[in-house]
Amino acid sequence: MTDAASSWSELFERRNATALVTLSLGVALHAFNGFLVATALPTAVIEIGGVQLLSWAFTVYLVFAIIGGAGAARLKQMAGGRQAMIVSALVFLAGTLIAGMAPSMPVLLAGRALQGVGEGVISALCYILIPELFPSRLIARVFGVEAMVWALGAFGGPLISGVLTEALSWRMAFFVNVPVVALFLILVVRVVPPDASVPEAKAKAVPLGRLAGCAIGIMMVAVAAISGDVGAASLLILSALAILVGVFVADRRRPDRLFPSDAFAFTTTVGAGLWMILLMPIAHASSSVYLNITIQHLWGYGPTVAGFVHAMMALSWSGSALIFAGIDDPGRRLVLIRLGPVLIVAGLLGTVLAIAYDMPRALLPCQIVIGTGFGGNWAFLSQAIMEAARPGERDAATTMLQVVLSSGFALGSAIAGLVANLAGFAPTAGAEAIVGPIALALAVGAGLGTFGILAGFGVRLPRPAPSR
Repeated sequence: MTDAASSWSELFERRNATALVTLSLGVALHAFNGFLVATALPTAVIEIGGVQLLSWAFTVYLVFAIIGGAGAARLKQMAGGRQAMIVSALVFLAGTLIAGMAPSMPVLLAGRALQGVGEGVISALCYILIPELFPSRLIARVFGVEAMVWALGAFGGPLISGVLTEALSWRMAFFVNVPVVALFLILVVRVVPPDASVPEAKAKAVPLGRLAGCAIGIMMVAVAAISGDVGAASLLILSALAILVGVFVADRRRPDRLFPSDAFAFTTTVGAGLWMILLMPIAHASSSVYLNITIQHLWGYGPTVAGFVHAMMALSWSGSALIFAGIDDPGRRLVLIRLGPVLIVAGLLGTVLAIAYDMPRALLPCQIVIGTGFGGNWAFLSQAIMEAARPGERDAATTMLQVVLSSGFALGSAIAGLVANLAGFAPTAGAEAIVGPIALALAVGAGLGTFGILAGFGVRLPRPAPSR
C-alpha cells in the first residue's frame, strides 16, 4: 500500500473517523445555514412580511459568524474546547428555534444573529481542533474532506431547504437543524477531550471593544455591498477599512491578543498567508456576485444552467482538494500554494474575455480553473499558517482562516458592487448595458488577486529533516 493510500486509510480508522465526522458536522452546519435563506425565506416573507429585510437574513448571519469566529480562540482559552463547543452549539440551537418560530422578520433576524455567532464559533473551533485531534501527516487530508463537506453544504442548503419549504413549511428548513445539533453535541462530548486545566485566561476580561470594532467594520462592509448609493458605499468601505486596521493595530499592543502577533505581516508565513486568504476571495467575489445575472440576462439561459455553471467552482474546489491532499512533498505543496492565486486570476481574466467576446461556453472551464486554484491552495496554505504560528498563537492563527476568508468575500462583494455601479451597471436597461460594468468589476477583482500572487512568495514551508 502506498504512503498516500495508507494515510487515507488511517484517516478513516474508527477513532479518526469519529473525530472527522464531528468536525465535518460543525462545518456542514455553517455551510448549510449560510445558503439556507436563498430558498426558504422568499416563502417566509409572504407569511410574516418584511420583504425589504430579506437580504439582511443572509447579511446578519454572515456578519455574526465572522465575529463569532474572531472570538473563538479567546473563548477556548477561557472555557476550554469542549465547553466552548457545547455552549456555542446551544446558542446556535436557540437561534434556530427563534428563527423557526419567528412571527415577524425582525425576530427572525435575531434568530439568524444567534445562529451566526454560534456557528461562527463552532466552525472556527472545528479548524482549531484539527491539529489537536489529528497528526500532522493527516491534516491536509482532513482539509480536503472539509472542502468536500462545504461544497455539499452549499448544494444541500438550497436543495434541502427548498424541498422542506415546498413539502412542509419554510419553518422546517430551520427545524431540520435540531436533530443535527443533537447528534453534534453527543459527538463533541465523546470526541473532544475536556481541558485538564483552563489557563489564567479565565480571569481576564473578554475583549469586547475589539470584537465590537470587528462587528462594526464587517457590518459596514456588508451594508456597502447592498447599498444602492455609490457615494455611501464608498464611504462605508473606506470607514470599515479604517476601523478594521485600527482594531488590528490596537490588538497588537495588548497581551490578550485576538489575532496572531504577525497577522498580515509581509515577511512571515502567517502574515503573507493571511494576505493570500484575504485577497483570493476578494478577487473571486466579483464572479460570485455577477456570474448568474450575466448568464441569465446576457445569454438568456435559465436559473438551472446558471446555477450549474456557478456550482462548478465549488465542485472543482472540493474535487481538487481531495486529489491534491495526498501530496506530502513540501516543495510540491509550496508550488500549489503559490499557484492558487495564479489560477484564480487566470480564471477571472478568462471570464472577462468570455463576456466581452460573447463566448458563454468558455465560462465553465474558467470556473473549473478558479475552483482548482482554491482547492490546490487551501489545505496546504492553512496547514502552513497553523504550523508557522508563534508559540501560544496557533489557536489564534487557525481561527483567522475562516474569519479572513469570509471577510474577503464580504469585502470583495462590496468592491465589485461599487465598481459595477460606478460603471453604470443597469440590468433593466438591456443585456448590452451590463457587459462593460460586469467585465470591469471582474477585471478589478483579477487585479486585486495579483497581489495575492505576490503574497505567495512570502510563504515558506519547512523542509523535512534528512533521514540518517
